Amino acid sequence: MTSSGKTTDQSKNSAAKFQYSGFKRLGRKSPFVRYGIPMISLTVFGALGLGHLLQGSKDIAKAKDDQEWEIIEQKKALSRAGPVNAYKPKTISLEEELKAFQEKVDIHNFEYKKLPRPEGK
Repeated sequence: MTSSGKTTDQSKNSAAKFQYSGFKRLGRKSPFVRYGIPMISLTVFGALGLGHLLQGSKDIAKAKDDQEWEIIEQKKALSRAGPVNAYKPKTISLEEELKAFQEKVDIHNFEYKKLPRPEGK
C-alpha cells in the first residue's frame, strides 16, 4: 500500500509542477498572456463596473425627481372649480402692445452718438 500511495503522490506533485511550470513558461514566451490579458480584463471590467455604478446614481436621481414631481402634483390638486391657483393668461392684443411700446420709446427725440471704431483700421 505504501508503495502505491507514494506513486500517486508523486504523480500528483509532478502534475502540479508541470502545470505551474507550463504557465510560467507561457508567460515568458508570450508577454501578452502575462501583461496584455490582465490589462485588457481590468479595462473591460472597470468600464463595466463604472457603468453599473453610474446607472445606480442615475436611478437614485430619477427616483428623487419622481418624488419631487409627485409633491408638486399633490400641491396642484384639483378643487371643485378646477386646479388650485391655476394659471390665468392675459388676453394680449397687438394694438395694446404697440401703444405700450410707443409710450416707452420716443422716436422723434434722439441724439446722434458716434460709435467707437476698432483700433486695427
